[in-house]
Amino acid sequence: MEEELVVISKSIVTPRNVKKPTSVKKIHLTPWDLSRLRFGYLQRGLLFPKPDPKTDIIISQLQASLSVALDRFYPLAGRLVKLANDDDTVSFFISCDGSGVEFVHAMAKNIELSDVLQLSGSVPGVFASFFPATGIKNYHGVSRSLLMVQVTEMKDGVFIGFGYNSTVADATSIWKFINAWSEICSKDSGSETFQRRLHLKGWFFDRIDYPIHIPDPVTKATSYVTSTNLQEKMFHITKENVLKLEAKANDEADQKISSIQAVLAYIWRSMIKHSGMSQEEETHCRLPINMRQRLNPPLEEVCFGNVSQTGIATVTVGELLEHGLGWAAMQIKNMELSQTDEKAKEFAENWVKNIKIPVSVGSKDLVVTNSHRFDVYCNDFGWGKPIAARAGPPYLNGRLVVFKGIEQESLDFQACLLPQVVEKLLKDVEFNEYVCIV
Repeated sequence: MEEELVVISKSIVTPRNVKKPTSVKKIHLTPWDLSRLRFGYLQRGLLFPKPDPKTDIIISQLQASLSVALDRFYPLAGRLVKLANDDDTVSFFISCDGSGVEFVHAMAKNIELSDVLQLSGSVPGVFASFFPATGIKNYHGVSRSLLMVQVTEMKDGVFIGFGYNSTVADATSIWKFINAWSEICSKDSGSETFQRRLHLKGWFFDRIDYPIHIPDPVTKATSYVTSTNLQEKMFHITKENVLKLEAKANDEADQKISSIQAVLAYIWRSMIKHSGMSQEEETHCRLPINMRQRLNPPLEEVCFGNVSQTGIATVTVGELLEHGLGWAAMQIKNMELSQTDEKAKEFAENWVKNIKIPVSVGSKDLVVTNSHRFDVYCNDFGWGKPIAARAGPPYLNGRLVVFKGIEQESLDFQACLLPQVVEKLLKDVEFNEYVCIV
């Protein structure tokens, strides 16, 4: 597919009102941020039917409204700064200097909406090149923009893909930005609604001095190979089946289980059942936890930045498969309940004492990203709402990207799994009773 995609133009979009150097803000990075430096930019995108306006008008509107949105969400237009320390370590901070956002306009005239809605299966997928930040690591933010945008014209649609550096923002913050950008664009104005002050996360690890000294993630990086022998499928679960799984889990558990906990537990058990792992091996469900209201004192729910940590539920394969759905969901629930202010600060202090900057996560994990709480379908840039939300590279075995479904209270999951696991899931009658594999 890549040879079918043609880049029309590349540009840098800066905030409409670039701050003077004397007023540049500096954001120090927390252990949560620094531990992500070797991870790739996270990439998401929205699929739209072909708009009525001419393409040049659409691109112009998107760039102009992006400039306005960056006025408020100014950290996204900054860069990472790396400083060398006297003890052979380095330190990082975000300079909100208004350097701007990389913006790509591309065309894939032979690709249709159906090609994106129906993932090709193997990765890299049909539309992997619709995303602008493939191969970019978070530590590359010293020279690459912290947010990258690509607008790809298709035969019968438009795809807006974006990649972002997760040291500057988590998914909660990035979707608030996309929501604001789309609203500005649809109003075709620099509405004063978006000139209100941005709540930055600030520094909340009071028992840790900053800037934190770490080994250089570039010179100390270990080369690794990500398996390309993976397949991508969309799992769709209707509202009716979400409620059935929730009821099933609650019948088996002694605490209240939420619908998302029940569904994630169901997918986790099904994936591990077909993984070929031994009964004694450990498996993990990794889940991003929004810590804004869990910290003490709590932060503003709307505060901008990376304010999430990864919660990890750990069990053996035997335990997961011998117990029922309710037990598995309870492991996820208890893990979430354990994500407290004290645990977050304990993690940060221990991390500073024994700094480890991981390259990737284990292949025996269910790695959940994004959230069903994000309103991806409200993003109308002026030509209608999206018909699908999708994730791009990097690909990882066990990755499960969560989106709210387009039908009310339904759920979509973009799953990346080994081919043999996908093949077995397609034949699993029980799994297909609740999950539609697209």
